[in-house]
Amino acid sequence: MQMLKASDTDMLRRLAAEMATVAALPVQREKAELWGRLNRREKVRPLVGITEIPWHEMDADGELACQCEDAWAHGRELALRRLLYQWRHFPGDMIVSDFIESPIVWRSTGLGISEDVHVERTDPRSGVVSREFHPQIVEPADIDKIQTPVVTRDDEETERQFARNSAVFGDILPVRKTGIRHIWFTPWDNLIRWWGVQQAMMDLVLRPDMVHAAVDRFVEAKMCELDQMEALDLFSTGAANFRVGSGGYGYTDELPGAPFDPEHVRPHNLWGCSNAQIFSEVSPEMHWDFAVRHDLPWLERWGATYYGCCEPLDLKMEILRRIPNLRKISMSPWIDVDRAAKEVGADYVFSYKPNPALVAEDGWRLGHAREVLADVLERTSGCCREIILKDISTVRDDPRRLWEWESMAMELARSADA
Repeated sequence: MQMLKASDTDMLRRLAAEMATVAALPVQREKAELWGRLNRREKVRPLVGITEIPWHEMDADGELACQCEDAWAHGRELALRRLLYQWRHFPGDMIVSDFIESPIVWRSTGLGISEDVHVERTDPRSGVVSREFHPQIVEPADIDKIQTPVVTRDDEETERQFARNSAVFGDILPVRKTGIRHIWFTPWDNLIRWWGVQQAMMDLVLRPDMVHAAVDRFVEAKMCELDQMEALDLFSTGAANFRVGSGGYGYTDELPGAPFDPEHVRPHNLWGCSNAQIFSEVSPEMHWDFAVRHDLPWLERWGATYYGCCEPLDLKMEILRRIPNLRKISMSPWIDVDRAAKEVGADYVFSYKPNPALVAEDGWRLGHAREVLADVLERTSGCCREIILKDISTVRDDPRRLWEWESMAMELARSADA
């Protein structure tokens, strides 16, 4: 293990000390209690989260400029700087951990197929791009390209990482080995990359048997990967300050549940999720038949589940109520708010997603953003709500838009009816 320069070590320790100070604030425990109550579907005030941030546009005053030279130290510095930056400027109801994560290192051979894509960029600094997919699943025989992953655990590298993290941070914050806490499971996000969006949607009608076979094969492969992850003890308890699905934090006293062995964490001790974003304009019947029905073997493995992302689900609650252990449902900017509020009620967490275009317009209209959010909060007053601003591709190089949006959203959330 290469020794770090003293300047790199000093920088990481200074940032970790700032993190430790923030993590010790009483508000962290208060926010954790609020998230836990929300996830129990108690009526608390709406909770606010901001994620998927255009960090390339955020460095207004040099706060994100990294100084570490070592590649590992640079990565840790960047993560710490972003954490502290968000805490200072647009925290919402974020929670800062009182420990340093050190990863359990593992690898998967993957599904044997990856996207063949042409990319167009409008901003070379951004990871948000336009894609044209070149189909690789064209005929039924092509489904065999989806391979079963092989998972391995690297204990040697895990210990190396733990030793390095402990040497730098261990006397400032506890260092914990952290495995998989949540898996973003979304068959259709992958299938459209291999199939092509237009042809995949047409084949729901033209070649339904082929579509069912492809989804089955994907789910089968991922279930086999999940079994290997479980056998290798790659999971860590997940009811903490990290996102579940496309929503907010997973704090809940319903997990890890029973049976539970902290040395052998299982999927039923954790949150699961799924979605089918490309099915925005697909009927509830087809959404069930080609997506949710296939997802059930996966979703049944988890102790609590989240469903949805960008697809509007206000017309699809009948099929979603068939999902076991469903706790949270994504409510995208394209829902009918009144219908969604009536359909969801207080049975699930109403995971509302404001339209990120509000912070991406030519001119910043904070008053308009306030009117939109205030209207939604009024119309969803009977629901258990979280407000998750995400998919933020740009703020037009004006980071204060996020700062001001957060301040506005927190003001409305604190004044909303519990």
